[in-house]
Amino acid sequence: MNKALVIIFLLKINITFSQSINDDKISITNFIKRMYNSAPFEGVKVIDNYDHQYFISVLSLEKGKYPNEAMMNRVAQVKGQSQANIFFNGSTISSDLVIKTTENKSTDRTSTAVETIESIKENAMGFVKSMELLNNFDSPDGKRMVFIFYKEINKK
Repeated sequence: MNKALVIIFLLKINITFSQSINDDKISITNFIKRMYNSAPFEGVKVIDNYDHQYFISVLSLEKGKYPNEAMMNRVAQVKGQSQANIFFNGSTISSDLVIKTTENKSTDRTSTAVETIESIKENAMGFVKSMELLNNFDSPDGKRMVFIFYKEINKK
């Protein structure tokens, strides 16, 4: 009889703990969706909850560019991890500016065209593990899919 009570007690504790984890995910998801819908943003943020601190990576992809949902999900995962990697490990940015002039000569006049080309490259190295898809939803205009990846960074 005592063993049965102990097992029931342990199962009840496990169920209660599992529900609180899901409640935390639901509340943080709703909070981020409200934030996004009021003022759309992309990139990374650190969000403080009363007893948790979360790192989030938010991005949106145009639905029409991807042949299927699996491809779009994979691209979103890579981009979300890339944003997180740049935040945690930094990156190196290089820039080149090329100014090209072209002179057109005709019999009665000469004209010069100036073309400026700027090339910006960003290189980041590192690895960020444990980024989990928190939620994805349609953007307010319906043309893009918004992805939210998250990682708990501190438990207070």
